[in-house]
Amino acid sequence: MAQSMVKEFTKGLWAELPPFRLVLGLCPVLAVTKSVENGIGMGVATTFVLVCSNLLVSLLRNIIPVKVRIACFIVIIATFVTVVELVMQAYTYPLFLKLGIFIPLIVVNCIVLGRAEAFAFKNSPTLSIADGLGMGIGFTLSLGALGAIRECLGNGTILGNTVFGPGFQPFTFMVEAPGAFVCLGLMLCLMNLIGKK
Repeated sequence: MAQSMVKEFTKGLWAELPPFRLVLGLCPVLAVTKSVENGIGMGVATTFVLVCSNLLVSLLRNIIPVKVRIACFIVIIATFVTVVELVMQAYTYPLFLKLGIFIPLIVVNCIVLGRAEAFAFKNSPTLSIADGLGMGIGFTLSLGALGAIRECLGNGTILGNTVFGPGFQPFTFMVEAPGAFVCLGLMLCLMNLIGKK
């Protein structure tokens, strides 16, 4: 059992890394990664929703009718997204304002719905928690890494702290929408090269 849990947890950290291996959830990946803070904030929110929704879907898998399972999954996911939204408004309001509409859009994030459908509905609660946690941490690390590259090159900072000297000319293209596509493409290329080795 422990070996299965480790396997399900670790697959989300490399073998099935959501944005780079499964190429899922790209809308928030491209939209909110102008900084490390935004990337990690979105990743943590998504991780919470993934773990909680996976657990509840797995617990209710024998009760949910197959014909209405997707609607039930969306209701469960939307409940946890509402919790995240309210907690962020209460405790991290500036971050909530930066992430904007992308917090409520976690409801339709294909990573969350996909894990509920493909994994949690077919597996035990413990394996579903391990799967959700691994996928969520992998997603958070991906967003953080992409945010770090874009913030560093686009603003010359990491978490608001200056990285380069006063003579540095920021490559502002990196914090714009096209920069997100270029950076994501380069990271996908790097992941594929590493994966082949």
